Amino acid sequence: MSKQRKAVALISGGLDSMLAAKTVMEQGVHVEGINFFTGFCVEGHTHAIRDKDKAKPKRNNSLWVAEQLGMKLHIVDVIEEYKNVLINPRHGYGAHMNPCLDCKIFMVNKARQWIAENDFDFIITGEVIGQRPMSQRKATMPIVAKESGADDLLLRPLCAKNLPPTLPEREGWVDRERLHDITGRSRKPQMVMAEQFGFDDYAQPAGGCCFLTDKNYSAKLVDLWQAQGNKEYELDDVMLLKVGRHIRPQPNFKLIVAREEGEGRFLQGYKNEFISMNCISHSGPLVLIDGSPSAEDLYLAARITARFGQGRDAEQVDINVMQTDGSERTLQVKPLNKQEIPEEWYI
Repeated sequence: MSKQRKAVALISGGLDSMLAAKTVMEQGVHVEGINFFTGFCVEGHTHAIRDKDKAKPKRNNSLWVAEQLGMKLHIVDVIEEYKNVLINPRHGYGAHMNPCLDCKIFMVNKARQWIAENDFDFIITGEVIGQRPMSQRKATMPIVAKESGADDLLLRPLCAKNLPPTLPEREGWVDRERLHDITGRSRKPQMVMAEQFGFDDYAQPAGGCCFLTDKNYSAKLVDLWQAQGNKEYELDDVMLLKVGRHIRPQPNFKLIVAREEGEGRFLQGYKNEFISMNCISHSGPLVLIDGSPSAEDLYLAARITARFGQGRDAEQVDINVMQTDGSERTLQVKPLNKQEIPEEWYI
């Protein structure tokens, strides 16, 4: 009997990687999944704390996909290694702060290292020619294979027939005729395939979980880098940029204002690391102050904090200010009105 071949599939949690893995599994190949945790793909976190996302599944889509496929999933923390990809992308950024081509090269390279260490034969991705403007074009497909070091150990089952045969195809580990020739941005072929496989629940076909592709999130990241004078970041920075309303009245400080109860509970976990404010004379949100505010800055921050509470129309509100050492004081302020908070303060 011939040896059963083994492949590792990059599982993002989206439909494409799910279908790519399933296509190869259907050919008798042993497939396991791998998911690289960069810190920027954490949509389940926001769904869990935002009221507006109550209807969305509270799940890790990669784990969910692996469960649907009956496949083992390896989650690999690459937060520290990924920093250089984001900060110094050789191929530049996309429309926002997304280093998509460098990101794909990085992840396929990590998968190449993984198969060498775990005695697997080849790598599967859910890439489709023409689907992503930066990383999934006919011209960039060879770049990913070459610069990752995977070369023809990289199989893209959804568009394989539009590409030169890879080693798994040439060696007969998979049947090229049972692979696909999908191109372009339409997801209709994938949705038809999902129905054929019996998948009636999956992440949004055109959606991605990477916050770096989001205009608003990217603006907050750039603002963070500009404020601190370098491009360093930690996981807590990544998480906080996704939560609350961010307002920067001055270069030396910004406010993170909870927009609802769930965000307020989340921000409570950071009260010991930031100066925090909340209104004690009226109902209002928890606010964190990031930076190095002066006494005058804190007074302005208190007036902004008051603006977002139930006392916004009052002549005076009491704002509790807690320092990181636990000391507290109360500021009595008149809330700013809407016109006194310029649009450019909002990040």
